[in-house]
Amino acid sequence: MSADERSSDENPSLTLADFQELIRRMYLPKDVARGVDGTFMWLVEEIGELAGALRDGTPEEQRAEFADVLAWLTTIANVVGVDLTEAVMEKYGRGCPGCGQFVCHCSDAGKP
Repeated sequence: MSADERSSDENPSLTLADFQELIRRMYLPKDVARGVDGTFMWLVEEIGELAGALRDGTPEEQRAEFADVLAWLTTIANVVGVDLTEAVMEKYGRGCPGCGQFVCHCSDAGKP
């Protein structure tokens, strides 16, 4: 069922692909006109707001900022033509990119 077909009283559930399509339908013309650089600056601003919410925000504020960061990241992917589901599966679908395990065994000293 698409996001358009869901009623507001149902428990909402979106796949990553559904979310990317939702953001594409809502914003793509504006996002393309703004371009990657301008859109990236909005993402950076939202990451700053998320940092503040993680420090001092309520759980509701934190959820809202996580949603904003995800939306702006998705927007950039749409502008440059990256399918996020494909990208995530390619990078993480076979386990940790560092050690190849589904429960990471990489050293804590390095980035997995």
